[in-house]
Amino acid sequence: MNEKQLPWNIYDDRYPTRDVLARLADKWALLVLGRLENGPMRFNHLRRDIRGISQKVLTQTLRKLERDGLISRQIFATVPVTVEYNLTSLGRTLTDTVTVLAHWVERNMDAVQAAQAAYDAANTA
Repeated sequence: MNEKQLPWNIYDDRYPTRDVLARLADKWALLVLGRLENGPMRFNHLRRDIRGISQKVLTQTLRKLERDGLISRQIFATVPVTVEYNLTSLGRTLTDTVTVLAHWVERNMDAVQAAQAAYDAANTA
C-alpha cells in the first residue's frame, strides 16, 4: 500500500502512530494481549501468569491498553471488589499478530542465541 493513501504515517514523528507502536511493541503489552486472547482474566491471574511483571507495571500496562481501546475493564460489586480485563473488538484485531510474533520468538530462539553468541565472540576484545 502506498504511504500517501494512509491518513497516518508511522515513519513521521509528528503523528501519534509512533506512540501507539511503542506501546504495542512493549513486551508487557504483548504478553497481556496474548494472555487475554482466550477470554477475560482478573488482575492477579494476569500477574501470576506473566512472570516477572510487577504490580505497578501491570497496572500501568493495563491502563495504557484500556486508554487505547484495546482492552476493557469490568468491575464486579463483590467483597473484595473483582475486576476483570478483556480484549475489545479492536484488541481482538491484534490477536493473530501477537500470536505470530510470540510463536516466531519461540521457534527461532535457538538461532537468535547462536547469533548473539557469535556476535559476542567476534566483538570481544
